[in-house]
Amino acid sequence: MTRPRFHLAFPVRDLAEARAFYGGLLGCPEGRSADDWVDFDFHGHQIVAHLAPEAGGASTNLVDGEAIPVRHFGVILEPDAWRTLADRLVAAGTRFLIQPQTRFAGQPGEQRTMFFLDPSGNALEFKAFADDGQVFAKDVFAR
Repeated sequence: MTRPRFHLAFPVRDLAEARAFYGGLLGCPEGRSADDWVDFDFHGHQIVAHLAPEAGGASTNLVDGEAIPVRHFGVILEPDAWRTLADRLVAAGTRFLIQPQTRFAGQPGEQRTMFFLDPSGNALEFKAFADDGQVFAKDVFAR
């Protein structure tokens, strides 16, 4: 079955920085572009960096004891791909908001997660579930 792909547009302060970060560091192939935006293939999904130097704002919520940026996006990877990306980001000296770690260890919904910012301050989360069947589980917090 083919899954729908999502499209996300988000603000960046500089397109050259966005190209270096998303295309270079994260390895997302570039698609179409114009003077004020650029498309990237984000693991099969379309994200569009729009030049908007004045955009911003940040707030957090607590999840499993961590301050999670409310406004963030990311992708759920296979565990091996998550580890490869985490290792590449660590080697590149990435400053993490939340270091690569396991959340909900030993519980339903156990997952590897990491948060970091792009050069424009957009928060990204990459995660991998121990059991992919738990991605949409409703009883994750039942005790």
